[in-house]
Amino acid sequence: MEISILIAKMMALVYVVMGLGFAIHTKYFKKSIDGMMDSGGVMIFGGVFALITGFLLVNFHNIWVTDWPIIITIIGWMGLLKGVLIFLTPDTLLKFSKFTFNMFSIRTLGICALIFGLMMGYFGYCI
Repeated sequence: MEISILIAKMMALVYVVMGLGFAIHTKYFKKSIDGMMDSGGVMIFGGVFALITGFLLVNFHNIWVTDWPIIITIIGWMGLLKGVLIFLTPDTLLKFSKFTFNMFSIRTLGICALIFGLMMGYFGYCI
């Protein structure tokens, strides 16, 4: 359980800060994300980062319980899958990502990230 709490605290920090940034500076991050999706090098870096992060979460936190730590496990498997898909089907994943960012505003995604970060903060600091 200690590893779950540590990871929840890290996720809380990342998602709260990212969520606030997206919600406050929507134009800047919209432009930045559009530029990132048009850059093959950034996509490769993102794929490597997703593979490494997903692998680490799956390797050290593959906990399948009916409690909140399963969220971390699912995120680990999703990260690993994302990393694999970036390399095996980059065009499909890019189309899906562009669709998602066009369907939802950066502010909406930021608010969702903020809520998720606060939820992980609750699990990491209050439980």
